[in-house]
Amino acid sequence: MVRLLISTGEVSGDLQGSLLIEALHREAKAREIELEILALGGSRMEAAGAELLADTAPMGAIGLWEAVPLILPTLRLQAKVDRLLERRPPDGAVLIDYVGANVRLGRRLRARQPKLPITYYIAPQEWAWRFGEGSTTQLLGFTDQILAIFPAEAAFYAEQGASVDWVGHPLLDSYQNLPQKAASKAALGLPAEAPVLLLLPASRPQELRYLMPSLAEAAARLQQQHPDLEVLVPAGLPAFEEPLAKALNSAGVRSGRVIPADEADGLKTQFCAAADLALGKSGTVNLELALQGVPQVVGYRVSGLTAFVARHVLRFQVDHISPVNLLLKERLVPELLQDQLTADALVAEALPLLQVGEARQRMLAGYDRLRTTLGEPGVTTRAARAILDQVMQ
Repeated sequence: MVRLLISTGEVSGDLQGSLLIEALHREAKAREIELEILALGGSRMEAAGAELLADTAPMGAIGLWEAVPLILPTLRLQAKVDRLLERRPPDGAVLIDYVGANVRLGRRLRARQPKLPITYYIAPQEWAWRFGEGSTTQLLGFTDQILAIFPAEAAFYAEQGASVDWVGHPLLDSYQNLPQKAASKAALGLPAEAPVLLLLPASRPQELRYLMPSLAEAAARLQQQHPDLEVLVPAGLPAFEEPLAKALNSAGVRSGRVIPADEADGLKTQFCAAADLALGKSGTVNLELALQGVPQVVGYRVSGLTAFVARHVLRFQVDHISPVNLLLKERLVPELLQDQLTADALVAEALPLLQVGEARQRMLAGYDRLRTTLGEPGVTTRAARAILDQVMQ
């Protein structure tokens, strides 16, 4: 039997972990390998066939002050995981995104099992951001192979001396046979002719707090100019459902609907297909929207303390925050950061994109160029094969 440990956190990591777990089980079956997967992740990974050691999906935080409440729970979790792995040591480990916790875990695993094969899948975007004159998360000290999802990521780590394979972006496997707009609107119970606005504020609690009020107010103002505008908000976690509904009501959004978290994954391609425009946070969701041809405006905000320290102490630098813009190396998608993220600014950027015109067509043409940078379908299968090849050496 082969025992793998897969570690990730937050909603997006849980989703990517679940897709990889499904591919690993398929590949293990084809090779007649008995496979056991232990996971630090969430319910999606458990449903895909992993034994969940701890639920890390709700534990993501961006920022200094925001991370303080997670310090003690994280330390307790680390101690619990260490005890579990002493009793059931893995034959290989796969670390997915979730850089802070996974770097600490990778170092502990390397110290305790020096010959353990460790793969980093969806590595930190060090090719895109930097602190001061440049930095690395020291992945090379404990990682045996990196499975890169972006060409620039592969080139960056190869230059650092890592063993890297570019497997492509896993979203390609999920966005091949997409539903049609009319059928999706009918399935969601939306009026056939009404424009649809998608709000995507959060996969972390503090994102909900810092982003949703501006997004909800912008949605209400857009409804003033487009009275038939329908508003959909998928919940990333069950705990988000009530706060999202309250934010819509407080802003005066009419006919706004929160899609429950346990339905959102299964309906994702449908509500994207139904959408005419999206307002949301930066992250993987920007690529998902691009693959379905949904024009978007991206916003992000952290606490004032975090922003000050990042800019003036750590000298954090990044050319763009949206993966769409990072990959294209241009500002195709509007980005509104910190004080720029206001309802007025969101509406100003959104209105031209709701109309069939130059702004909308330019963004859609950019999406076509973006697709060529993401590789070819079959990503999770390639990743699963590389992981099992390494473990079975």
